[in-house]
Amino acid sequence: MMNVKRERTMTMDSNVYPMNEEESVDSKIDEILEITSLVPTSEMRPDPPARVVPKTGKDDDIDYNYTRENYYNLIERNQDAIEEMLEIAKQSEHPRAFEVVGQLIKSGLDANKELMTLHKTKKELSIEKGGDGVSVNNAVFVGSTAELQKLLKAKRGE
Repeated sequence: MMNVKRERTMTMDSNVYPMNEEESVDSKIDEILEITSLVPTSEMRPDPPARVVPKTGKDDDIDYNYTRENYYNLIERNQDAIEEMLEIAKQSEHPRAFEVVGQLIKSGLDANKELMTLHKTKKELSIEKGGDGVSVNNAVFVGSTAELQKLLKAKRGE
């Protein structure tokens, strides 16, 4: 038996349009009527944010900067999502859509709190390592005992 591949065609105004399996009738109608589809395509998607490439330095500084950039990106994306979802909620006037907006706002607030917690943790770590405070462990006084006693009496008198 001979295999014959048949190509489906769509005719309109005496024009013949071959239909591939990938192209649907809807896409052809959209093309003929010169309208765009409301379904997002790969061309419509925004470019993903640039990844942070760790710089040379201390591991904790690299991790801190990387985490901080991730929080900034998450917060920005959350704000974009809130704007889009709020627009959808206004158009649909559906209670569930407004509930989702509220949840998005809450997750954005949580991300902001986490960012502030990250700053606090970084500050605590730098204090533990002695980065901010200056401490003198070995103080040396050069002079006679009489001069040292005079200096100590003067300090107590103040």
